Amino acid sequence: MRELSLHILDIVQNSLTAQAQNIEIIINEDTVEDKLVVVIKDDGRGMDEQTLNKVLNPFYTTRTTRKVGLGLPLLAANAQACGGSVKIKSAVGKGTIVEAVFQHSHIDRAPLGDMPSTLVTLISGSPEVNFFYVHKYNDKEFRVNTLEIKENLSGLALNHPDVLTWLQDFFREKEKEING
Repeated sequence: MRELSLHILDIVQNSLTAQAQNIEIIINEDTVEDKLVVVIKDDGRGMDEQTLNKVLNPFYTTRTTRKVGLGLPLLAANAQACGGSVKIKSAVGKGTIVEAVFQHSHIDRAPLGDMPSTLVTLISGSPEVNFFYVHKYNDKEFRVNTLEIKENLSGLALNHPDVLTWLQDFFREKEKEING
């Protein structure tokens, strides 16, 4: 994938398929340590040890509509190609944690991409899910919690077009602040 935000979208879709109600997306960019870490945590169904041992195999999928599952294997391959790694922890009934580490300055590392659009896409498609987003860039940090946003909407739905437009603009502004 050309952008890490697309990997994040794909992994979070797995969380949604696993019926997660709370999904945490953490991005930590540390140029001093030369690392970019992406963590996605969910409280979905989780995986047993047998499934967990197969998820990085591109020819394994739990879907019945196709015979391959490329999301996690592609993420792992991209991380390894950039001096990093992918770790996955999961427990049945408790959820899953995916952590991808990249060398921040690696010439082949895909750009982070359009996280504001990724977040708005996820929120609009699953407004009942609580999303927690943290983006750290060295000493700057931006946090979003859709539970707090829902409390301040005065009756509007989280996926109302006006709310989504505001969220898109808000996320773009905050991303500029930490990356500027």
